[in-house]
Amino acid sequence: MRIIKRLLFLGTVFIAASVMVMGQSSNRNRNTTNQEMSVEQSYLQESVELMIIREQSRAESRDMKLVALEYIGDAISRGNKGEEIRASLEYMGLEGVLNQTRENGRLMNNFPDIRMKAATYLGNLGTKEAKTSLIKMCLADNEPMVLTEIVKSLGRIGINDNEETAAAISWIVTRYDVLNPDNLLAISALEAYEKLAAANNGIKDPSVIRTVMRIAEGPYVKPVQERARQTLSDLRRYNAQNSR
Repeated sequence: MRIIKRLLFLGTVFIAASVMVMGQSSNRNRNTTNQEMSVEQSYLQESVELMIIREQSRAESRDMKLVALEYIGDAISRGNKGEEIRASLEYMGLEGVLNQTRENGRLMNNFPDIRMKAATYLGNLGTKEAKTSLIKMCLADNEPMVLTEIVKSLGRIGINDNEETAAAISWIVTRYDVLNPDNLLAISALEAYEKLAAANNGIKDPSVIRTVMRIAEGPYVKPVQERARQTLSDLRRYNAQNSR
């Protein structure tokens, strides 16, 4: 059944690509309708690309997902920030965590590197919907390298409606602080707090202050502790300005 589905998919792509090629060759002999046809061809090309991304992102093969991520990177660089792109990234970002495939009890689709790259590209999208996808990921994932990338992307997007983003980052850091403190995750959280504060004229969630204080006084290397003290000072400065 999987082979049949794959053959059907490849057949669809081949037909769509053939239509594109035929349209391009016939266009060379036309002058008056070039612009209209080029718009149609661009739309068709984008539709085929999105179809390939959707199918490859949901394929079982890790290599197919890597190809999907390459397509997505190219699409984002061209300014394509559509819903299909975000949905494919969210799917890959949750695969192996919420979207699980098991054989004889063994988890078969756990690809932390894929989830990490998906988090990076969601940060590049920079939309409110991408932020929501990242928060879903951070509440579900357990891999420090994935969570670190999620935190970086949340800071890069900079949206903190109702303190939701700041609270999610604090929850991640606190989760690891007790049993397995991670210096890279901690420094990424501090940088994200700073970006959120700059974009939103401060952070009002008290859990952020507690988290920064834990980093400043906890089992982290000295440069991370010093960065936490500086972040704490910056957050207090924002609060003092807003209280005037």
